Amino acid sequence: MEIRGGTAPTAPTAQQCPQCGTPVPVDEQYVAWCAECDWNVDPGAPDPEPGRIAAIRRRLARRHGEQLAAEMERGAGPERRGRGARKVLSLALALAVHAVTAALAVTGVLLIVLGWETRVQPVVGVVLLAVVVVLRPRPVRLPKDAPLLHRADAPELFGLIDEVGAAIGTAGVHVVVVDPMANAAVTAYGLRGRRMLVLGLGLWEILSPQERVALLGHELGHFAHGDIRHGAITGGALRTLATWLYALAATPARGPLDWFVNAVTFTPRWAVYGLLVLLDQLTLRASQRAEYLADASAARVGSTAAALGLMDRLLITETVGVELRRESVAAQTKGGRGGREARDRAENGLWERLAARIGVVPEREYERLRRVAALRGHSVDSTHPPTHLRRRAVSAGAHAGQVEYGEARGAAVAAELAPARAELARRVIRDHAR
Repeated sequence: MEIRGGTAPTAPTAQQCPQCGTPVPVDEQYVAWCAECDWNVDPGAPDPEPGRIAAIRRRLARRHGEQLAAEMERGAGPERRGRGARKVLSLALALAVHAVTAALAVTGVLLIVLGWETRVQPVVGVVLLAVVVVLRPRPVRLPKDAPLLHRADAPELFGLIDEVGAAIGTAGVHVVVVDPMANAAVTAYGLRGRRMLVLGLGLWEILSPQERVALLGHELGHFAHGDIRHGAITGGALRTLATWLYALAATPARGPLDWFVNAVTFTPRWAVYGLLVLLDQLTLRASQRAEYLADASAARVGSTAAALGLMDRLLITETVGVELRRESVAAQTKGGRGGREARDRAENGLWERLAARIGVVPEREYERLRRVAALRGHSVDSTHPPTHLRRRAVSAGAHAGQVEYGEARGAAVAAELAPARAELARRVIRDHAR
């Protein structure tokens, strides 16, 4: 989808569908397609081929998707018998992965301490410790280059987060990280496992007030429903295995040394790959169920309509990125080297212009994107259920929304976000085109 300019769309004309003869509205800003026979509904290039791990995850997501969506439509009850065994096995496998790292560290220390007189063993020990440093599980850290908001900085925003959390049965967060992208996420950071919410202005700014509540409900829902892939043990093991697989990846064979290294790493590489696939198999279904439950939380606190609207906005996140790059390129092209005033003008009102452009996207275009999502099996990423199945599950309920986001609260939250909005607008205009 492409949006040209910032004005309202021109009045559409009509043509006949060449496939079934139905009148088709034509608007030069959007794809012309037929709602009766789906002619030209998906004229874009095919999705790029995913990597091996991502492809396996997508297959698993589609395999579990229909069953999980049906369960959610009936009312998500407790996990059936046997699912607890998967959780125990995944935890045991994750602990085994961490135990390997610990064993390498202990072995390295013992070789250095006990084999000092041999001179060879300490060298091997240092090598093992170096490997541990590279492959060790790393706790998530707060980013150093993004605006951070703590409770004292944004009491209204944190009050809203606390209210949403209380409505779905969980606590709030310790810090909000603001970035310019069209995304949102939660995770635990640091050794104490404090909670962090990543709030992407590229998504937040194009949402309605209740859709923002739904977004917070969805993200906090991951804490409320215990998504094990977000946990320190299992999530850390998945990250560790991914790091091991990257470190052991085969290199292009340009000579005997490359062949030798690839031959030596062949067995551990495929062992790590097998462990990663197995841990994915054990955890992905439970994680996807948690995704559906997070969607249900979004509908409960924001409303069913708001949760569905949020999913529609997720279908146009690529367009948001395109719009931000266009703003950056336009400002730098017009301003040139001495165009500080042009860049300043572009920074002022950037987020409002983005919201206005996304705001004129017609319902017909969203319907086309929903059909494309169903045809392609679109998902937010390879670990998420297909978007059209998530929509189906949410549509099965009817929630009015437990948390209101009125004008006064919205204005207060906007004032608290103003410094971050200004800083990130400056960053987008000056750096996004690079």
